[in-house]
Amino acid sequence: YHNYLFYLTGTRLAPKEKLDIPVLFMPDTMKMYEAVVVIHVMRENGENWPYEDSAALNKGLKSSVTVAENGGIQGILWIYPVHGIPEAPQQKLVPAVVCCRARQRVERRVEVLLTGVVPGANAMPATRNSATVNTNKPANIQEEVQVTDCFSTTVEFLYELQYQSNETKSQLGALVGMHLIQRERDTESGIVTLIFNIVFAPNKPMRNEATLVVQCTTGGVWKFPMLFIATEPEVDDVINIEAVGLNKESIVGFKLTSQTR
Repeated sequence: YHNYLFYLTGTRLAPKEKLDIPVLFMPDTMKMYEAVVVIHVMRENGENWPYEDSAALNKGLKSSVTVAENGGIQGILWIYPVHGIPEAPQQKLVPAVVCCRARQRVERRVEVLLTGVVPGANAMPATRNSATVNTNKPANIQEEVQVTDCFSTTVEFLYELQYQSNETKSQLGALVGMHLIQRERDTESGIVTLIFNIVFAPNKPMRNEATLVVQCTTGGVWKFPMLFIATEPEVDDVINIEAVGLNKESIVGFKLTSQTR
């Protein structure tokens, strides 16, 4: 990846034989690396593959074959682009917990630290991740906090919540909202801080895990565990039934309204 070229020559392949080509990726910074794997095949006896329409060959397959002087195909090329995307080391992080009573709504700030983000002369290799939840902030965050860009605006971030299963996604996906409200960079350490606003509005008690995945457009992936907890809802009402006498039935009526069809 680091601008090195590796050649594997003299490999003989029998008809329908498979060839495994190992590719080793060892990133030292959190940025995407690009390379191509080029396979050049020639006949063992040195002869060319005949091809009748040399003009069409040169026009449509110029980058895929090497043509001999007589118009035949001397070699065939397969070109495979490879993108190396580094991922921050997985550690036993304490999940950022978002807790709310069922049938209520809560907003929380989640702060994550990204190490080794490029560009930046002082960016360091990725060594740790961390995520914290600030529960002391007011609910109306968007009106108070302005998004600030303390480094090049070309550095953008993509983010999403990933769930353990499709069932968890169907349960939690519609109950959680998230957007990035602030980002800043420490010029000395190169650490980027992202602050997300998380909205959680559960409709029933639950306990589900998720992973906040952040990807920088220049390359690099960071993952942060999260835990969403919905506790028992408040009691709707208290129904009192007054006895009219011993061994006699007492009846009280009340209405239930369905929230769905």
